[in-house]
Amino acid sequence: MSESVFSSDDVVRRLISRLKMRHLQLIVQVHRLGSLTRVAEQMATSQPAVTNTLSELESMFGAPLFVRTARGMAPTDMGRVVAARAQAILQDLGHLVRDMEASSVGLAARLHVGVTPYVSGRLIADAVCAVQTGTQRLAVRIHDGTSESLLRALRDHELDVVIARASPQLDLQGLVFEPLYHQQARLISSRQLAAQLGRVPLSWAQLAELDWVLGEPNTALREQVASLFIQAGIAPPVPITEGYSAKLIGEIIASSERAVSLLPADIATELVHIAGVAIVPYTIEWNLPPVAAIVRNDVGNSESHRRFLEAVRHASSGMPRRAAHPERQTDF
Repeated sequence: MSESVFSSDDVVRRLISRLKMRHLQLIVQVHRLGSLTRVAEQMATSQPAVTNTLSELESMFGAPLFVRTARGMAPTDMGRVVAARAQAILQDLGHLVRDMEASSVGLAARLHVGVTPYVSGRLIADAVCAVQTGTQRLAVRIHDGTSESLLRALRDHELDVVIARASPQLDLQGLVFEPLYHQQARLISSRQLAAQLGRVPLSWAQLAELDWVLGEPNTALREQVASLFIQAGIAPPVPITEGYSAKLIGEIIASSERAVSLLPADIATELVHIAGVAIVPYTIEWNLPPVAAIVRNDVGNSESHRRFLEAVRHASSGMPRRAAHPERQTDF
C-alpha cells in the first residue's frame, strides 16, 4: 500500500465513524506477535479476516501500519505510533472499568502508583492514608519495580503515577516530573560494627576494606557510591552482595560483622526499625538526584491525580532533612 496524504480532520472523522475497540486490539496484537497467523489464533478468527481488517485499518489511517518481512509483520514508523496509542486506549478502558468498580463500593477512583525500592515507605504510606480519608476516597494499588520498568508502564498507561529518582539516566521525554525531596547519605552496619566505627576517625581507604552490600548495578545510587570512592582516589569496592530489595540488604548487613552500605537517610532510618541495622554517626555528603513524582503530560486536570500528587507533596515536606543523632564529619 502506498503512502497517502490526508488532512488530520479527514483522518479524525474516519476514525470516529469507523474505528472499533476490536480494531485497536488487532493493532496491538499484530505489533506484539508479529504474525497474522498467531493473531488470528489469539483472536479466534481466520487469517484472511485479520488481513482484511488490517487493510481496512490502514485505509482509515491513510498510511501503512505494518510491512511483511522475513521475520513476520514489522511496524512502520506510523504503526509504532498507532500501536502505542492503541495500547494506551485499551489500558485506559480497563482503568475506566476499575474506576466504575471502585465507584460502586463508594470509592472515587482507583489509582495505580509505581514505586522504586529506595523511596521511603513512610512517604508512600502517609500519601495513601491521606487520599483514603473523607468522602472521596481513592483506592490505590502499589506496583514495585525498577525506574525503567515503571516509566515504561507509565507511558503504556498501566500506571498513573511513578515515585522514583529523577536521574539523568532516565528517559523523561513526554513526562512531567516534580522533585519532592533530596535524600542525604547514611552509612549503615550492624550495631556492633557501628559502635566500633563510631569510636575512630574513618577514611575511604578503611571503608573500602569492609564488605559492601549494594543495590543493583547501573543505577544512580550505585554510581554515586562509586564516585565518592573515586573522588577520594580509592578504587570503588566490589560488593560481596548485590540486591534489589532494601529490606533484604538491611537484613544481610544486620547479620554480618563486616558488612556496610551507603543508603539514603530515610531508607536507613526505616531499616533501623525493620532490620535492626545501625547508622554510623558520620556525615557523608553526596549529590544524589531527587526523589520525584512523575506523571504523563496528558493527565490534564484529573482530580485523582491532583489529590494524590498533593498528598505526596505534603508527605515529602515532612521527610527528615537531618539525622536525629549527633554526627561527625568524615575526614574525606
